[in-house]
Amino acid sequence: MNKIAIYGNRHQDGYLEELQCFFQKLDSRGFEIWIKDRFFDYLKGGNLHFSDNVHIAGDVPADVECVISIGGDGTFLRAAEWVGAGGVPILGINTGHLGFMASYYLGEVDELADVILNDLGKREIRTLLEVKCGAMPDGFLPYALNEVVVRRGENASMVCIHAGIDGHFLADYLADGLVVSTPTGSTAYNLSIGGPILQPTLQCFVISPIAPHSLTMRPLVVSADSTLKFRAESRGKTIRVSLDGRDFAIESGVDEVTVTKAPYAITVLRRPAANFSELLRNKLFWGK
Repeated sequence: MNKIAIYGNRHQDGYLEELQCFFQKLDSRGFEIWIKDRFFDYLKGGNLHFSDNVHIAGDVPADVECVISIGGDGTFLRAAEWVGAGGVPILGINTGHLGFMASYYLGEVDELADVILNDLGKREIRTLLEVKCGAMPDGFLPYALNEVVVRRGENASMVCIHAGIDGHFLADYLADGLVVSTPTGSTAYNLSIGGPILQPTLQCFVISPIAPHSLTMRPLVVSADSTLKFRAESRGKTIRVSLDGRDFAIESGVDEVTVTKAPYAITVLRRPAANFSELLRNKLFWGK
């Protein structure tokens, strides 16, 4: 595995010297490197210099064997969108805050290079969500790695979300909104509103209300094979539907949102000895 692509965010001003060293070491190890065009322009603007082994990429090149995400968890989500259904494994380098999806830091480039070149990384298959809705704009990516959120729009009052599962009525959620989370996203928005933490490779989803108006509304774990349908009403004219932070508007009481498992998955490349228990202790300070 010596042909790699790099996706990064453009907020790396404090890491430019480390990034220059990072790319030089990858080059010295014989990698052929493709950098996402916008990230490449940002790095060139920071006076980074590259050899002839570094190229600019719009889309992920067809024969790339690994994509490296440089940034935080948000950058990793965007890298997953970039990869799409291509099946290329994604390895995360954390230059952000928490970096729950990342396995390495920039200073660990030698170890990282060995893992990629020798295909030693631990591969984890992560389920995505797919949204279908008639109000979704043309060209809007209908997949989410972390979560899908149905929430109030311009009006501050709560919403009533009529929820169904596999063709059967589930409940009317009176709340600020509703989060449908993947196991990967269980440590993101879902966790902040009291939802459970799931092992990231499980085949299930979590439905968690946001600030529910009833004590009987609790997070619910359902099979990843479930078909979820939502229709939301509020005093405002519109409701917002968000997929990993990208959102669009639907008409209150009219548009139906269907959420299912996506037809493809994302492969995450982690350290060879990575395990979920260690991740919880190191990232979320579990038990401390």
